[in-house]
Amino acid sequence: MARRMAINVGVIGFGTVGSGTVRILLENAQVLEQRLGFPVVLKRVADKDLKTDRGIKLPKGLLTDKVEKVLDDPDIDIVVELIGGISPAKDFILRAIKNGKHVVTANKALIAQEGKEIFKAASAKGVRVGMEAAVAGGIPIIKVVREGLVANRILSVYGIINGTANYILTKMTDEGAEFGAVLKEAQKLGYAEADPTFDVEGQDSAHKLTILASLAFGIPLSYEKVYCEGITKITPVDIDFARELGYKIKLLAIAKASNGDVELRVHPTMVPQDYLISKVDGVFNAVYVLGDAVGETLYYGRGAGDMPTGSAIVADIADIARNISSGAEAVAPALGSSDVKLRKIDDIVSMYYFRFSVKDKPNVLSKIAGILGKNDISIASVIQKGRRAGGTVPVIILTHMAREREVRRAVAEIDKLPAISEPTFFIRVEGREQ
Repeated sequence: MARRMAINVGVIGFGTVGSGTVRILLENAQVLEQRLGFPVVLKRVADKDLKTDRGIKLPKGLLTDKVEKVLDDPDIDIVVELIGGISPAKDFILRAIKNGKHVVTANKALIAQEGKEIFKAASAKGVRVGMEAAVAGGIPIIKVVREGLVANRILSVYGIINGTANYILTKMTDEGAEFGAVLKEAQKLGYAEADPTFDVEGQDSAHKLTILASLAFGIPLSYEKVYCEGITKITPVDIDFARELGYKIKLLAIAKASNGDVELRVHPTMVPQDYLISKVDGVFNAVYVLGDAVGETLYYGRGAGDMPTGSAIVADIADIARNISSGAEAVAPALGSSDVKLRKIDDIVSMYYFRFSVKDKPNVLSKIAGILGKNDISIASVIQKGRRAGGTVPVIILTHMAREREVRRAVAEIDKLPAISEPTFFIRVEGREQ
């Protein structure tokens, strides 16, 4: 088949990520043409806002507020959806597919929750859906898992895949600040949204983990089955005790396969200070992948932002453009359909950090230890700070490996003790046994 003279692209959404994508397509057009052997042409950009200055000089007539000029233009080969959310993004993507157009998206929520329908439609129509930018911004982790590690049985994937939460925890760690104060600062600097719920409560990480786990383990997209817990309850006290024990607290997205089961969970996690992933600070992301052949691998970079995310989007555009030009048949992403059992949170096994708030009375620690022992929870270390006669003091216990079901049962019993002044707080711990 003869090479195409040009591949035409239409972009829907001219916000932060859209602006980065457009800038790369315009400013690096010559670089792309040299590498691909043919031009990639930005033909149209659609956005409701035609007045805001994005700092990019667009050719006359390129910007429109009519999305149909992208979706229904027969000359546009690839539609890039960058508006986010479920609706109307899903309708736009399905309409583009129906019109025979390939699609690139950074919309992790849409892929995680509605991906099955979208990929089914794309497969039926013989078009591709690129989604590299949906996970970890500029880090090409989807390509790594789907292509670079294709020879491996993936054993585990975990990482820091939300820059907002990581920025907040880093500032709390470095400055001893409270969560609320750091969140306000992050919002002022543009690192956190006005409504930060998706970031700080873990849903954003859960969307991304859903996609990674499907690629890594061959399971269906399972967002509704991801255990999700955010960082809003983390205090400077916990960060200080973690440091004393040799750990840092990070919001991790974790997927592990063992004994035929897969566990999917997002929650604050204590990680040994000397682990590389514990040194990933600020808005940066990192993803650790363990394969049976390659062993441990770690991928690091900017997880968000106009240019890093735009880089991933244009990489997908380039991949699809190569296939269009060569006449290669479209192949649906290798998202899974196997009936592997997903492990419930009660069945996971981990080490645990407990912070008990206790009244300073004799024999309290022995009662706590007795309840833990009764539930097969073995103590690795204990920190009990200075006495406060008649007052409340924190008691910190780090455990060996224990099952979550027993942990919750023990905590419920301990919290009924008269000497416990407030509900017990615990954090799961990853890393080596002490």
